[in-house]
This record gives sequence, C-alpha cells and structure tokens, in this order.
Amino acid sequence: MNPRIEINPNIHFGKPCVTGTRIPVADVLELVKEGIHFESIIRDYFPELTIEDVHACIQYAINVLKAEDLQISSS
Repeated sequence: MNPRIEINPNIHFGKPCVTGTRIPVADVLELVKEGIHFESIIRDYFPELTIEDVHACIQYAINVLKAEDLQISSS
C-alpha cells in the first residue's frame, strides 16, 4: 500500500511498522492523537523518522479504514 510502511511477521508480530525501523504505526498514531506536533514526535520520540513517515502512518490508517468492510446490525 505504501512503501514507507511494511508488515513483516518477524517484527512486532506482523504489526505495521515504518519501513526500515521497528517503530509501529500505532505508536506514531498514538502520539498524533495526543496532539503532539510532527516535529516533536521526531525530535522527542522517534528521531529516525521523517515528517513523510508520520504522514505515511496517518495515510496507512486512512487506507485501512477505507478498505474495511463494516457490518452494521439494526437490532
């Protein structure tokens, strides 16, 4: 889906990570959710990332949601 995100069964049990790192997409998204600026995420938490990597994590989450088939029950 995105060359900046990889899924490798040998890294974090196959959870999506930023390519070339062991940084899970979910960890980056948690920081974004907390309102931490991208530059601070890189400076204070993950200096090996780029702003493009943070954007790729967000885009990955959007793509997963778009592809998800929701089953809505009307009970």
